[in-house]
Amino acid sequence: MYLKLCKNNKYLKYIILYIIIIIFSSCKSDENKPITLNNFTMQTEKATFAGGCFWCTEAVYEQIKGVMSVTSGYTGGTFKNPTYTEISTGRTGHAEAIQIEYNPDEVSFNDLLYIFFMTHDPTTLNRQGADVGTQYRSAIFYHSDKQKEIALEMIQLIEKEKIYKNNIVTEISPAAIFYKAEDYHQDYYYNNKFQPYCQVVINPKLDKLKKSFKEKLK
Repeated sequence: MYLKLCKNNKYLKYIILYIIIIIFSSCKSDENKPITLNNFTMQTEKATFAGGCFWCTEAVYEQIKGVMSVTSGYTGGTFKNPTYTEISTGRTGHAEAIQIEYNPDEVSFNDLLYIFFMTHDPTTLNRQGADVGTQYRSAIFYHSDKQKEIALEMIQLIEKEKIYKNNIVTEISPAAIFYKAEDYHQDYYYNNKFQPYCQVVINPKLDKLKKSFKEKLK
């Protein structure tokens, strides 16, 4: 029944995924990091995602309320201290990824996952659009058993509802060493908005974000 409805209503998958988020809304990651500001201690958590080019994912999450910082980098491989040139060969084992520090009182890990699944294609193996290679794979690098559990259960529910035509191929792996990318990759979209890649690839993602997640934006 849901599959038939999805074919007739292109917005239904957003509704179904939103319901999934509500189901898990009480779940939080076990990893906390305190930040003290003017004698006020804030507990922050980390999330690490790979969803194609990190310029895209960074630009998306920098828009979200409760996200304190987004860092572009490399993780998931065995090559030490990789450079962008080395990553681009696809032979280091690393993925282009982002590491998010967020306030769980403002945005949950479930919300971040929801946005993750709706702003890239989790069904294409080692590819996002024209970006091809293992460095562009879809991946969730969990920082706690709770994050792993939430990710696996969300994928199971998404596939059960047949929201996507093909199966989800997102990698679920424990968080490993995260190597910060070169400085010119940080805040790339905001420093290069008029570059062709930003105009053609990133802008459509941000337009989709504004339409589907208006209440989550800063």
